Amino acid sequence: MTGSPYAITRRDDGVTIEWEPDRPATMYPARALRLACPCAECVDEMSGRALLDPGRVPEEVRPVKLQLIGNYGLKIWWSDGHHTGIYTFEALARGLGRDG
Repeated sequence: MTGSPYAITRRDDGVTIEWEPDRPATMYPARALRLACPCAECVDEMSGRALLDPGRVPEEVRPVKLQLIGNYGLKIWWSDGHHTGIYTFEALARGLGRDG
């Protein structure tokens, strides 16, 4: 799984990415993805320490809009109003998702 995805689907319970045709898609659960936001508001840029308080993210948070960022990432607008993080395809391919 490298490079750009074959297909990306927004769902109320998360984001599904098909990395290659004829292979199972990877489901990225909404709340786990929101808690993994890599933006400077959610992660200290110098130390990498998480700044986001999980208690402030609603259990039912969902992606409301997706935007491709070049050939390297995905921007997600969340139902809690957050939208500044760019999830790189490299980082997504390394973790968070469930195959199937």
